[in-house]
Amino acid sequence: MLKIDCPFCGPRDEAEFRCGGESHIQRPGPHNDVSDAQWADYLYMRQNPQGWHFERWLHAAGCRQWFNLARHTVTHEVRAIYAMTAPKPQVEAAEGRA
Repeated sequence: MLKIDCPFCGPRDEAEFRCGGESHIQRPGPHNDVSDAQWADYLYMRQNPQGWHFERWLHAAGCRQWFNLARHTVTHEVRAIYAMTAPKPQVEAAEGRA
């Protein structure tokens, strides 16, 4: 089981959290100028990397706060936990450690 360090409550078991999918997805717009293909891409197309992935998480059984997490999909190492409004951190530079 993953231990996730909630930025509001501290370390907790993964069972207390819900993954909200890939983070840093930009909604296309303005809405009158978005094609069906662009809208379908926004709704359904997600990365599925073997490596570092940036995800949204909700502390559902705790503070009910959302945050972003950088997790390696093979080793499940968590390298960064950061606010929803923060930019994506540079975790790939240390790839040799994973």
